[in-house]
Amino acid sequence: MHQPLLSLGETMEEVEAPPKSVHDKITDYKNMVVDAYKNKPVSYWILLLLSSAGMLIAFPASSLLSRLYFSNGGKSKWIISWVSVAGWPIPLFILLPMYFFTKASPTPLTLKLALSYIGLGFLSAADNLMYAYAYAYLPASTASLLASTVLIFSAIFGYFIVNNKINLSTINSIVVITAAMIIIALDSDSDRFSYITDTQYALGFMWDILGSALHGLIFALSELVFIKLLEGRSFHVVLEQQVAVSFFAFVFTTIGVIVNNDFHGMSAEAKSFIGGESTYYMVIIWGVITFQLGVLGSTAVLYLSSTVLAGVLNSIRVPLTSIAAVILMNDPMSGFKILSLVVTFWGFACYIYASYPLSHVSSSSSSC
Repeated sequence: MHQPLLSLGETMEEVEAPPKSVHDKITDYKNMVVDAYKNKPVSYWILLLLSSAGMLIAFPASSLLSRLYFSNGGKSKWIISWVSVAGWPIPLFILLPMYFFTKASPTPLTLKLALSYIGLGFLSAADNLMYAYAYAYLPASTASLLASTVLIFSAIFGYFIVNNKINLSTINSIVVITAAMIIIALDSDSDRFSYITDTQYALGFMWDILGSALHGLIFALSELVFIKLLEGRSFHVVLEQQVAVSFFAFVFTTIGVIVNNDFHGMSAEAKSFIGGESTYYMVIIWGVITFQLGVLGSTAVLYLSSTVLAGVLNSIRVPLTSIAAVILMNDPMSGFKILSLVVTFWGFACYIYASYPLSHVSSSSSSC
């Protein structure tokens, strides 16, 4: 069937339309936000606000508590890794009522799905241990900045594993964030604690980058599980995956703690802890709670909104963690680290700009 002449003319006009100015794009984003707000009930925005606050408050708090554990006398990397997954029953308390009071039903557990949960749990346990080494040897602000490289690895692994698109703005953000990490490496003498050797600092730097790489791989593999083994991304299915993966990570980490005999060493560690035993156990307990609240917040944001908003919040929590570490823990903040922070934030902005398509505008045509 031939296309009507008027429609054909309109199509040609759209193709030949000049590119939009920056002001027009900002206006489009503003209109999009207003339309999105009007299309959702108030309860939705309240839940999204609480979930976002969970990411922006709980994750930085968890990072600072990990650093506080080591700076006040904690020694065990296995214990701080265990803290990251010991709160796995918290999302379970939210998941179980959904089976009884909503139409949600448990996802059938096939052999492939069970093996994927076990594999992701093992990788998560290894990832937490790598980050524990990073926080043992690096200031919280530096560790947080280095962990922002997870965006690079998420993009790379997402491209090869689940065929996610990589455009020029994504490549630009990867280059920019890599440059920010090089700035930190060149300025390493300014933020190394006096009791940390050059070798330990280098190890902390290395484990932080490797942990981010593994974290990016976990993101891609989790998305692959949703595509291949799970039907849809309903909230209870996302929670099921979180509970299952966290449980197996908890099992693997607990085995490591037992083999390393660190549970027996906790009482002695608590007695020598700066601030006393009560402070020691409060750091452990709040570390468990804040990490799981952050994960719950990110899960809710992903379900309610998109991975782009989660990326925006992740980019915001990087400077939040760094600033909080400087204020609360007297972290050194040199001019080079400030420059690295600004460059990292710009890299995130480029990635988000490229990832958020407007109607009739392809994200692949974006540039930053």
